[in-house]
Amino acid sequence: MSNSELIVLGQDDTVPCCSPMVREPLGDEAAVDLARMFKALSDPVRLRLLSLIASHEGGEACVCDLTGPFDVSQPTISHHLKVLREAGLVGSERRGTWVYYWVLPAALARLSALLQAPAGATAGEAG
Repeated sequence: MSNSELIVLGQDDTVPCCSPMVREPLGDEAAVDLARMFKALSDPVRLRLLSLIASHEGGEACVCDLTGPFDVSQPTISHHLKVLREAGLVGSERRGTWVYYWVLPAALARLSALLQAPAGATAGEAG
């Protein structure tokens, strides 16, 4: 395997993707699931954590690599990672004394598909 190949961990092909909101309204269950994801991302620390994990070399990051960039305690970082995990945005695995995290591509695909603008739409266009 070359260094340019990326192995995607935690991808679940059975997760159905959402239709964009502009095509059909959300159902109750989908709204609850997606709201949990957006709520998790509404905190700046969690949004930065997700970005750090996604951009980390190899597509996964050790919790030991995630505490330095923040002015909060390690237990607070662990809490934020738990929120991201419970929202279905990241997966994790304990390896010895450390826990490693990776972004779940299916979750990002759901969020992205939901917010997809209709073809031909331009910025500032109403309706």
